[in-house]
Amino acid sequence: MRAVSDLLSHYQHVIADVRLVTGGSGVFDVVVDGTTIYSKAVERRHARPGEVLERFRELVGPDVPAYGT
Repeated sequence: MRAVSDLLSHYQHVIADVRLVTGGSGVFDVVVDGTTIYSKAVERRHARPGEVLERFRELVGPDVPAYGT
């Protein structure tokens, strides 16, 4: 899954846990500390490449640099 790969390659130093939970009807939600940053059901489309990573960046803010920078 590209979204998980993006998140872990850029923010592995701040992510303590990643869980993939199966669901029916093509459910795809990304929840960070209780905050939904992407929901396929709400957006009514698949996430664009890099979209989940960008939303994660916005959530954690500019004070958290990407891994290796």
